[in-house]
Amino acid sequence: MVVYNCNRLGRFTGAANRLLAGAALWSALTCGARAADPQPYVTNLAPTGQGDLDIALKTSSDLLSLQATRAVGPFALAGRVRSEYDRLRGALESCGYYNGTVHIMLSSGKQGIAMDGMSTALATWIENIPANNKVDITIKVDKGPLFHLGSVRLVESATGVAPHLTEAQQKAFGLHAGQPAVAADVLAAGGRLMDALRESGHALAQVDKPMAYVRPATRTLDIVYPVVPGPVLDIGRISLDGLKRMHASFVRRRLSVHEGELYQPSRIEAARQDLTTLGVFSNVTVRDASDKAVNGTMPLDFSFQEGKRHSIGAELGYSTDLGARVGAMWTHNNLLGNAERLRLTALITGLGGSAQQGVGYDVYADFFKPDFLQSKQNLNARIEGLRQLFWSYRQTALLLRGGITRPLAKNWNGNFGLAAEQESIEQFGVTRSYTILSAPLSGMYDNTGVGNPIEPATHGMRASINITPSVSLGNKGAGTSFFAIMNATASTYVDLHKLHISRPGRSILAFRGTIGSIQGAGTWDIPPDQRMYAGGSATVRGYRWQGVGPQYGDTKYAIGGTSLDAGTVEYRQRLFKSFGMAAFADAGQVGSSSMPFTGTLRVGAGGGVRYYTPIGPVRLDVAVPLNRAPRGDTWDLYIGLGETF
Repeated sequence: MVVYNCNRLGRFTGAANRLLAGAALWSALTCGARAADPQPYVTNLAPTGQGDLDIALKTSSDLLSLQATRAVGPFALAGRVRSEYDRLRGALESCGYYNGTVHIMLSSGKQGIAMDGMSTALATWIENIPANNKVDITIKVDKGPLFHLGSVRLVESATGVAPHLTEAQQKAFGLHAGQPAVAADVLAAGGRLMDALRESGHALAQVDKPMAYVRPATRTLDIVYPVVPGPVLDIGRISLDGLKRMHASFVRRRLSVHEGELYQPSRIEAARQDLTTLGVFSNVTVRDASDKAVNGTMPLDFSFQEGKRHSIGAELGYSTDLGARVGAMWTHNNLLGNAERLRLTALITGLGGSAQQGVGYDVYADFFKPDFLQSKQNLNARIEGLRQLFWSYRQTALLLRGGITRPLAKNWNGNFGLAAEQESIEQFGVTRSYTILSAPLSGMYDNTGVGNPIEPATHGMRASINITPSVSLGNKGAGTSFFAIMNATASTYVDLHKLHISRPGRSILAFRGTIGSIQGAGTWDIPPDQRMYAGGSATVRGYRWQGVGPQYGDTKYAIGGTSLDAGTVEYRQRLFKSFGMAAFADAGQVGSSSMPFTGTLRVGAGGGVRYYTPIGPVRLDVAVPLNRAPRGDTWDLYIGLGETF
């Protein structure tokens, strides 16, 4: 912002004083130095009583910020003191005080000198300070009256007349006569107007730095903003640079902006960000491809850097109930040139868990294809082989799953698919085989704004509802049954900053509720792995996996049930930069009827610590049962990446 002082006498007087100050400094430089070199000093900046102004003054003060890190000799210190006036006056003016006064007092022992910013004696005085003495510098600021905006004008540079603005553009500009003449607000108005013009299609719009005219008599600041709106343009030719293995045809189909549409930076940026979510690009940039209009359009240039096609990862987790889980994964990105992803994973499970009878495995291949048949519709498929040796049952199974996920509305996604499972299950000494066919259908809601599932949410809500019609075909030792599994889960997060208790994102209350029911068949007609269980980090901590619900006599064997309900309250507190803690209470029950809220309610409580990494928090929780089940665990430990919900 260029500021013009309408007091001509003040301007010429200031120039003369600066000339005298320069002469005094030259005179001092030709004298013999007797002071310390460097000259130590301490600065005290008196508060003005206005918080934002005090911050601006402290930030602008070289005397304050450099006293401990950049020691200087007596003559350089004299120059630093003189420049302090302009810096602090600039801070005053930036907050709307154009008639303020800066007072600087230097003292050493019993000697002192009061400065008006142009004293010819400053360098000589510092030079004569004994070598062992420190200089005390006291700064006091008289802010004077607050100036306000007078006239505010927008002027087209070419014509000198006011440009025609829409109501939305005028609202975005937002400056008006009478508001405090704060420099940051004045400059921000120009940026907002520039954004509003470009968002309206004025791709070549220019809003230059404003000219400001100080009117001391009325304590006002007149503002003139030079503006060049330029023509309204559409999006022109879109070029794609840097594509190697990715098919350009797929990228063009994926693009959410097209040639001939109105030029809008927000939509162009949204298109760029959407391309980054494909997971095959390490960098995506977009820029205007011309500095002038091309046949009434603005061409765009998208540039890409493709990431590595192959990656290797590891998975590790531990809880006292499920034991250790360790394995590796290999991922092929952009398998067929259309951002397809193939991931192969092999895990060893059940290492030392209290809910386990032995070591198992989980081996699967996941295939992901974005924009399947239509934009934003994704195909997911999995083939999986697993062996699980829980106390409740021992299972060996082969599973095939496929589904389509697509957005339904803002923050809503839907999923529907088909699944087939061939399994052999031993429970209570009896082995049965099952062939299960199902058609899962689900809806998910998420307005937390967290794109990474490992990153903890601090506000908003997540919810899901699932309905899975299934048929279990009669095989060896088992009959045929039809049933539908229904469950719903919701979680919400409350930032205590809203109650003015803590800083944003530091203190969070998290709540989770789950309810489920199986309709159409009784417990014993449903394969054991399809029944409902509770216990563990997903429902009630402090109880082992599947440790809540009907048990087979006085044993560790869980029967499972046909209804479920559970709830959690958790307090999360960040400590320092990378650490945090949590305290929680869980409650839940599993019933033998299809109506929830039946069975024996189990309650667990505990706490844990967090270490926050760039990819998410490492979690360690300890929980104990408050009404322990027969032969249940006395405590449980959980280690993982990310919060439990």
